[in-house]
Amino acid sequence: MAFDPHNVDLDMADPAEIVCYLNAEGNEYDGRMGARVSAIFVILVVSSAATFFPVLAKRAPSLRIPLYVYLFAKYFGAGVIIATAFIHLLDPAYEEIGGNSCVGLTGHWADYPWCPAIVLTSLMVVFLLDFGAERWVEVRYGICREDPEPMMASPSGVEVQHGVRRSISRSHSHDKQVKEIESQSQELLIERSFKQQIAAFLILEFGVIFHSVIIGLNLGVAGDEFPTLYPVLVFHQSFEGLGIGARMSSIPFKKGSWLPWFLCTAYGLTTPIAIAIGLGLRTTYNPGSFTANVVSGVLDAISAGILLYTGLVELLARDFLFDPHRTQDDKRLTFMVLALLLGAGIMALLGKWA
Repeated sequence: MAFDPHNVDLDMADPAEIVCYLNAEGNEYDGRMGARVSAIFVILVVSSAATFFPVLAKRAPSLRIPLYVYLFAKYFGAGVIIATAFIHLLDPAYEEIGGNSCVGLTGHWADYPWCPAIVLTSLMVVFLLDFGAERWVEVRYGICREDPEPMMASPSGVEVQHGVRRSISRSHSHDKQVKEIESQSQELLIERSFKQQIAAFLILEFGVIFHSVIIGLNLGVAGDEFPTLYPVLVFHQSFEGLGIGARMSSIPFKKGSWLPWFLCTAYGLTTPIAIAIGLGLRTTYNPGSFTANVVSGVLDAISAGILLYTGLVELLARDFLFDPHRTQDDKRLTFMVLALLLGAGIMALLGKWA
């Protein structure tokens, strides 16, 4: 028997049919085209500026940006990434494909807790990729975990340990050779660090971009909540961009590399393009439909797993707990932790509206 929304027996009706009917009413687009078009350019400019700032601060010393401004951007951004994972990805994923959603009450979706399973799978895949990249670098550069300061031998038998000479010749020719070896050693260390970090970062940006696409589509067809959603998403995307840029600023890209600028630009363009697509589909796109819920729910769950791993392991554990070069200055450490908590707190608060 077909579901009749005007004649529902709550004792006999299938809950899935009720929930799916309530969610499938179409989008709430109500005009305001000028404001929506302006959102494309405002979010493009503001989020791009926030993304580029930490990279410029690190790679352009001539700007003379104070250290504490850079540290604030970096650790505020780290807090934003962690809050995004929990508040802006994990919770929406449960709403879209969780047990009480239209999707979660239907068919095989109701047979298993797929939302946390997808998050878990995503997290473990990122871990395996990160671990694989780390192990590849260890093999490639002959790093031994039992000896945290690997030795590199020169053709002349002069050993270098992290750019420090182990044997010194008094002759001028040997001094020159040792300096050359030290320079090569430093380049290898930078290259090793880059290869260890870039894979994890690309996965992080991949997860954030997924999330940004959904945000842009929804803003393009939002209804009464558009006036509130617009400014909230400007801050939302800017804070996320700050997190992306801050993480990228820690990666030792080669001098003159185009990759950091490309990655910053890619993030800045994603949401504006998605808003434009949403506007183009404003008469047909329904963010509450079964298909849209499956797609956005799965993408949000995948992105949640990526950002959970990246935020907790790459940003918190690696920077604060396991970094052998972490500062011992309690004032600076306190500032870093407060910036982290502020970023997480403000981004979590934005979850009230978006």
